[in-house]
Amino acid sequence: MSKIGKLPVDIPQNVTVTAVDNRVEVTGAKGTLSFTFRPEVTVEIKDSKVKVDRKSDTKFAKALHGLTRSLIANMVKGVSIGHQKVLELVGVGYRASMQGENVVLNVGYSHPVVIEKVNGIQLETKDNKIIVSGADKSLVGEVAATIRRVRPPEPYKGKGIKYEGEYIRRKVGKALKTAGGT
Repeated sequence: MSKIGKLPVDIPQNVTVTAVDNRVEVTGAKGTLSFTFRPEVTVEIKDSKVKVDRKSDTKFAKALHGLTRSLIANMVKGVSIGHQKVLELVGVGYRASMQGENVVLNVGYSHPVVIEKVNGIQLETKDNKIIVSGADKSLVGEVAATIRRVRPPEPYKGKGIKYEGEYIRRKVGKALKTAGGT
């Protein structure tokens, strides 16, 4: 069996999980998420646990086994406590501010960049940080990646928008390279 797929998913008190046909629906305090899984796997719910099994031992079914279990676990965590990504702005004059529900970025361009709110995602700014949170893990990551793509960190001075805790590999500048290479 798959290492991840064989582990059951615990369901917290305030979360309900229903599996009908090839569809799993998870409802909790933060909202409702649903997912259609492939026919190669089956989902059972009993004793406040979700168990995922596969119908055959093909390579494809084994891959789907762990994937389905992980997606259900992410949905359960998302509707109970939520997912969050924090982005940091590094650079002189780089600022983020809220304008209604949208985020306005001033990151060295001649114009401010407006990131519009996506349904199911909360955006928040504090100092030089942008906090993206919501129930759907993939949507949180997608919105955070879209914001990061506006000004990705550059390797010479490290200026740009980066994830909190992300390590940026730094390069030596041209002047230092030639001075030490003679």
